[in-house]
Amino acid sequence: MTMSEHTIKAFDTELQDLTRVVVEMGGLAERQIVNALEALEKHDTGLAQRVITDDAKIDALQREVEEKAILTIARRQPMAIDLREVVGALRLSNDLERIGDLAKNIAKRVGALDGDFQPQQVMRGVEHMTDLVLAQIKEVLDSFAHRDIAKALAVWRGDEEVDAVNNSLFRELLTYMMEDPRNISYCIHLLFCAKNIERMGDHATNIAESVYYMVEGRTLAEERPKGDTTAMTSVPFRQ
Repeated sequence: MTMSEHTIKAFDTELQDLTRVVVEMGGLAERQIVNALEALEKHDTGLAQRVITDDAKIDALQREVEEKAILTIARRQPMAIDLREVVGALRLSNDLERIGDLAKNIAKRVGALDGDFQPQQVMRGVEHMTDLVLAQIKEVLDSFAHRDIAKALAVWRGDEEVDAVNNSLFRELLTYMMEDPRNISYCIHLLFCAKNIERMGDHATNIAESVYYMVEGRTLAEERPKGDTTAMTSVPFRQ
């Protein structure tokens, strides 16, 4: 094997390792979402605490991606599509880390969502929105693993459905708060939980944009379809 062939093989191995870590992050993020929703539905504070604790695993993997990416750039000085592969992995890890944070934020509110007021229709809406977001994340991670632009674009264009459910939940919870002030605290916590889920969908579309950039070498020229028109969108959202 020549030195050039050895270098190419070593670089390919490094890229595969980056992809492996990102995919592992994605699997953990999906599990965090599922556990956070289960904790929310069952008021399981023990499971909620586990979600909060397990967030450190996603953070550690993000740091691993950053370290591997920086080392690869310094060692290989990649250009064109090779550089996009490394940058893309960095972008994905950032979005997946934020998705993990949002799941943790939901878990943190589980203890505050206890009481007699249990709006089952709203909870079904939250569950439906979570299912939509989980499907988005699964599809976009698959698009990353296979560099599938068609799947990435489908996720990118599908964010409006998540926004529509979020808007519906916002209006319904607002009605509950107006009907009985005793519901306000519960409804506000649930509003933030729904908003966390909606933001996960936004990060899934960010990942879709990154996959497109990795493959095509340019950003999407279109404006992202968006259906979120609630007043909550005007509030800076960082917990």
